[in-house]
Amino acid sequence: MEPILLIFPNQFETERLLIRAPKPEDWKPIYEAIQASIKELRPWLPFARQEQTELGAQKTTKKAYLNFLAREDLRFHAFDKETGEFIISSGLHRINWNVRKFEIGYWIDTKFSGKGYVTELVEGLTTFAFQELKANRVEIRCDTKNIKSKAVAERAGFKLEGILRNDDVEENGELRDTCVFAVIEDPNKRLEK
Repeated sequence: MEPILLIFPNQFETERLLIRAPKPEDWKPIYEAIQASIKELRPWLPFARQEQTELGAQKTTKKAYLNFLAREDLRFHAFDKETGEFIISSGLHRINWNVRKFEIGYWIDTKFSGKGYVTELVEGLTTFAFQELKANRVEIRCDTKNIKSKAVAERAGFKLEGILRNDDVEENGELRDTCVFAVIEDPNKRLEK
């Protein structure tokens, strides 16, 4: 199978969100959201520990667009359906097309935190992965100390499969553990039974 030849929608909607593939011009709202949210992102996301520049945001957004087209990594940007305002950067990462396995990653503009947007996005992206990409497995990995991410995974119906000990390094150089949550069946099919 040649993933680059796979055809699937590049956008979909949930109740409040338009979720779509990245476009090169998305860099500006992404950059602004990172700047506004950097303190909340820094403990959990390695990219947030590095200097953020407009040029860097332009490069990573364009690379995300090209990776989406090549089917190497599927970043999605979520916008408020009514206002068009950027809310979440997410995606299906660490893709294994042979297994049809994907890992959901996400971060939210802090001003939208606590309103259920991330859970809504995760549920929508999980459905998209199973229905459009014929997923066999969808994962969420997060630091054991990241209470908010763990709660999102649980609310979205993911089951904790295990904890990878000494799996990553904190900002201060200390080792940290990673929770591995997964869903192996389309959540919508479970609801139909």
